[in-house]
Amino acid sequence: MNYFEETKRLETNTAIDGVYRTKHHLMPPAGWMNDPNGLCQYRGIYHVFFQYTPGAASGDGFRGWGHYTSEDLLHFKYEGLAVAPDTAYDRDGAYSGSALAEENKMYLYYTGNVKETGDYDYIYSGRGANVILLESEDGFRMGSKKLLLANPDYPKDYSCHVRDPKVWKEGDVYYMVLGGRTIQDQGRVLVYGSGNRTDWRFLSEITTKTPFGYMWECPDLFSLDGKPFLSVSPQGVEAEPYRFQNVYQSGYFTLKGNGPEDYRPDTFTEWDMGFDFYAPQTFVDSKGRRILYGWAGIPDAEYTNRTIEQGWQHCLTLPRVITQKEGRLYQNPVEELKKLRGVPLQAETGKRIKTAGSYELCISKNKPDMEEQAADSSSIGPIKLTICDGLVFSYDGKREALLQFTTGIGDGRTIRRALLSGLHHIRMYLDVSVAEIFLNGGEMVFTTRLYPENYTITIEAQQTVNRIWEL
Repeated sequence: MNYFEETKRLETNTAIDGVYRTKHHLMPPAGWMNDPNGLCQYRGIYHVFFQYTPGAASGDGFRGWGHYTSEDLLHFKYEGLAVAPDTAYDRDGAYSGSALAEENKMYLYYTGNVKETGDYDYIYSGRGANVILLESEDGFRMGSKKLLLANPDYPKDYSCHVRDPKVWKEGDVYYMVLGGRTIQDQGRVLVYGSGNRTDWRFLSEITTKTPFGYMWECPDLFSLDGKPFLSVSPQGVEAEPYRFQNVYQSGYFTLKGNGPEDYRPDTFTEWDMGFDFYAPQTFVDSKGRRILYGWAGIPDAEYTNRTIEQGWQHCLTLPRVITQKEGRLYQNPVEELKKLRGVPLQAETGKRIKTAGSYELCISKNKPDMEEQAADSSSIGPIKLTICDGLVFSYDGKREALLQFTTGIGDGRTIRRALLSGLHHIRMYLDVSVAEIFLNGGEMVFTTRLYPENYTITIEAQQTVNRIWEL
C-alpha cells in the first residue's frame, strides 16, 4: 500500500461535518488524532506532527504522523502525512516520538510498533518496540529510515512496552529518554546517551522508590531556570478524590540529582485537572520559550465524543508557554493568541450572555487580561461560571474547584475536583467544542471537550472585572 496516496484518498472521500470543528485548535483533517509528536521550530517554521489514523475516527487502521506548520502559532497549514508505517520495523504503526532540530537538519525519532503473528499478549511477548530515525534537510521531505534500538537493547527486566523517544542535547552529549513498563509492572523511564545521534548506550533508569503506575508513557526531560523536571504520563495510578481522576494521568516530577544519569523523582504534579489531557510534549523556540502541546483527549476513557459520527475525533490543546516559580510549573497560552481577540462582548455579572462559538474570557478583581500582575491581585472569592447551559466551573472561596457537567453536552463526562489555596484570576478559551480554563496565571488548568447546543455563559461572582472577546 502507498500510505501517502491512501491518506489523500481517505481525506478527500471522508465527509467532514462542520459542527464542532474548532477554529483555533489543531484537528485531524479526517479520522483520528492523538499524541503531539516531533514538536520543534526549524528554520523559522513551527512544526507540529501528530499521531494520525486517517482511515477511521475510531482509531482503527494504519497509524502514522500527520503534519502541521506555522510561521506564527496562529495560522497553520496542513502538510499531509509525514511518516507512514511502511517498513518491517514499524509495520503496525509509526508511534510517538520527538524532533531534534539542529542548524542544517531535522531529526525525527519515533517508536516503530511491530506485532508478531501468534498467541501473544503483546505486553510481555509478541511485540517489537523499535526506535527509528528519520532525517530531513527541509523539514518536509524525509530520508530513509534507520533502526537505532530494538527489544534486545533494553534492560532484560522490561516488558515489550518501551516507547516514545524524546531526544535533546546537553553540552557534547545527546540524551534520549524512553517510557517503559517492567515485567514486574512498574513504570520507569530509560535514559540513553550518544555522541553522534545514532549510536546509543544505556545509561540509567528514572523511577520512584515505590511503584507509581505500571507504565510511564511520553517522557520529556527538561530544565527551566536550572531546575530539572520530568514530564511523564503514568498508567495505573489509583484515583483519589482530588487527584488522578482520569483513567490515565499526565504530570511532571521535580527531580533531584546531578544530571540525566543521576536524576531521582521527587514531587509529582498533574499538568491538567480536566477530562481531556494526555501525552504532552514540549520544545524550545527561537524566543527561548518552552512551549507545550497536549492531546485534548485520553485513551480508554469511559466517555465518548460525538464527532466520531462526523468522520473525525480529537484535537490538540492550544500551545502553552511553560514557566517555573519555586519548583512549580505554570502554563499560559502563548502571547500570540491575544492577536485573535476580536469584538468585545458585554460581560455583566449575573446575566446570561450569548457568546460566539469561540471566545476568550478573563476574570479577576482588576486587570483581567494581565496574567502576571493578576498573580498578586485580590481573591475573587466564590464564583460560578455556567458555560453553554451545561458545563459549570465553580470555586467555593475556600479550597475546592469543580468542573461539572449538568447536562448531556459532555457525552458522559461528569465531574472533576481540585484543591486551590485561593483564586484570583481566570482565563478561559472556549473554541466550539473544547474549553481550556487557566487559573491563577497558569497555576492550574482544566481542559475538556464539550458539545453544546448553544453558546452562552453566566458569571455569578462578587465585584469581579470581566472581559470577553470573540475569537
